[in-house]
Amino acid sequence: MKKVSLSVRIFIGLLLGVLAGLMLQSSPAVATTYIKPLGTLFLNLIKMIIVPLVLSSLVVGSASTGDVGKLGRIGIKTLTYYLITTALAVMLGLFLANVLNPGFGLSIPLDATAEAKEIPSMVDTLLNIIPTNPIQAMANANMLQIIVFAIFLGVAITLVGDKGKPFLAFFDSMAEVCYKIVAIIMEFAPIGVFGLITPVITEHGVSALLPLLKVIIAVYLSCFIHAIVVYSGTVYISAKMSPATFFKGAAPAMMLAFTTSSSSGTLPVTMKCAEDNLGVPKSIGSFVLPLGATINMDGTALYQGVCALFVAQVYGMDLTIVEQMTIVLTATLASIGTAGVPGGGLIMLTMVLQSVGLPLEGIALIGGIDRILDMARTCINITGDMACAVLVSSTEGELQKPAQKSI
Repeated sequence: MKKVSLSVRIFIGLLLGVLAGLMLQSSPAVATTYIKPLGTLFLNLIKMIIVPLVLSSLVVGSASTGDVGKLGRIGIKTLTYYLITTALAVMLGLFLANVLNPGFGLSIPLDATAEAKEIPSMVDTLLNIIPTNPIQAMANANMLQIIVFAIFLGVAITLVGDKGKPFLAFFDSMAEVCYKIVAIIMEFAPIGVFGLITPVITEHGVSALLPLLKVIIAVYLSCFIHAIVVYSGTVYISAKMSPATFFKGAAPAMMLAFTTSSSSGTLPVTMKCAEDNLGVPKSIGSFVLPLGATINMDGTALYQGVCALFVAQVYGMDLTIVEQMTIVLTATLASIGTAGVPGGGLIMLTMVLQSVGLPLEGIALIGGIDRILDMARTCINITGDMACAVLVSSTEGELQKPAQKSI
C-alpha cells in the first residue's frame, strides 16, 4: 500500500484542527490545556535543530562553491531578488487595499492605545549583525549573526584549501545528521499542525473575524496573487518549471509555515523541499534559504501595505501617491533592517505608520487578527525563498531535475 505523502498528512491534520477548534469554542480550556502542548512540543523539536542546521548547512554551502567570486555572485543575485520582490509585494498590498477599501464603513473603537517600539537605526543594524561572541549568538539563536559567522567560516575554508577540507568534512557530516533529525521530526508534523491550529480557531472562531473580514481578504488575496504571478513567473521564466511542479514541491513547507507562522521554524522543511522536490543543489540552497528565512519578508511587507491603508481609512485620513510610495520604500528597507529583531513585524508596522504620520493606535486595531494574517504572510515569505533558490540555481546552471520524493 502506497504511503500517504507528508503534505497530505499535514493537510489532514490542518482540517482536523479546524474542526476540533470549532467544536471546542465553548470549552477553550480543553484546547489550551490538552491540545496546544502538542503544537508547542512540535515547535520545540524544530527549534532544537535550527541553529546547528543553519550553521552547518551554511558553512557547507559557502565552502562548497569552491570559488569566493561565485559566492559573491550568488549573494548579489539573492539580495537583488529579495529586494525587488519585497517592493512588488508592498505595491500589490497597497493596490488591493485601495480597491477593496478594508477600513471604510467599519465601526471599531478608536480608544485603543499602542506604544511605539524602539526602531533600530541602520548603523545599529549593521553593527549588530557582526557577532562579538559567535557562541553567544548561537545560544541566543541570533540568526543574522549566525549567518555572518557561518559565511566567514565557509569563505575561510575555501581560501585555506586542502588544510580546510577536514574542517569542511566535519560540518558536512553535521549537516547530514541534522537533515536526518529533521526527517524524524517531520513524521510528527501532522500532530504538531493539529496542536497549533486548534487553539487558534478556538480563540478566534468565525464571528470574531467578521468585523475585520475585509482586511483578512485583502491580505490573503494579495498573498495569493503574489505567489501565482511573481513566484510562478520567476520559476517558469528562469527554469521553465511549471507552477504545478513548483507549488506541489513547495507544499509541505508552505503548509507548515501557514500553521507555525515562523519562517525560521519552517527552515528545515523549506530546505528539504527545495533540494528533494525542486532540484535545488545543497551548495545553493544552504546559502539562499537560511538568508531568506532571516531577511526576505515579502508576505510581511505586503501586509504592511494593506494594514497601513486600513489604518488610514479607519481614521479618515487620505494618503497621497507620494505617501504610499513612502510606504513602499520604508517597508522594503525595513524588511531587512528589522531582520532578527524580536517583535520585528510590529517594529516594521510602527516604522511604516510613522513614515507617513499615521496614528500608532492603529496597531491595536488589527492585534486581534494578527495571528490569522501572520499565517498567510509567513507562508508567502518561505515560498519566496524557494522561488529565489530555484532562480539562482537555474541562472548558475546547477538546477537539477526534481526528484519529487515524498518527504
